[in-house]
Amino acid sequence: MTMRHVLDNPARSALLGPHAHLAQRRGDVLRYPADVCPFVALPDEPDQNAWLDAAALLGPGALLPFTGTDAPAPPGWEDAGYGPGVQMIDEGIEAVADDEAVVLGSADVPEMLDLVARTRPGPFLPRTIALGTYLGIRRGGALVAMAGERLHPPGWTEISAVCTDPEHQGSGLASRLVRAVAAGVRARGETPFLHAAATNTNAIHLYETLGFRLRRTVTFRSVRIPGPVPGQPTGPLAAQSSAGEPAG
Repeated sequence: MTMRHVLDNPARSALLGPHAHLAQRRGDVLRYPADVCPFVALPDEPDQNAWLDAAALLGPGALLPFTGTDAPAPPGWEDAGYGPGVQMIDEGIEAVADDEAVVLGSADVPEMLDLVARTRPGPFLPRTIALGTYLGIRRGGALVAMAGERLHPPGWTEISAVCTDPEHQGSGLASRLVRAVAAGVRARGETPFLHAAATNTNAIHLYETLGFRLRRTVTFRSVRIPGPVPGQPTGPLAAQSSAGEPAG
């Protein structure tokens, strides 16, 4: 069997590696805490037991968002949608720290959530900052742009939540923050990568200009778990982490 690259199933690689302290696990299925990241990490080739474990981990009626496998969900599981995307990797980014970029912390989360709600860069939740370093730029005291680190497969760090307030778009803030986050990733001896919706051609062009190249296309999928699952515990209390309580 051909060995898969750690970026082929990046959420799983991260939860089995640098993000293991955050992992909630049932059998061979892992997930992040619900207030940190929505992704569920299925095995590369999930069998019936894996789907049952996923159902027990999330609970009846829950949405199961995943990527990294093309396996069909079991009969009776509702297809809740999918979206084509791209995975891009660093191939010559001019990574450089930015004097104006500040590290964002828990006190900044309300402003970060507000900025994300207005710009929709992708999932960002109340404890997403537990995944890595997030940087922001302020104008007049207000947070107007940010970017940070999300998935962390061994040797790699995903740049995510790249967004700029509409009134400040076109001024290069996103590019500066991507370079600054990439500088921090490179300083650890790791390689930046990122994901984007295939339809977001403006973002893809920006990332190509910065020095990212396409590694592969991906499909972001979501299915709805039926319920109840016979013979399986249900609800969030069934989803106990084999690695202990998630770190804050």
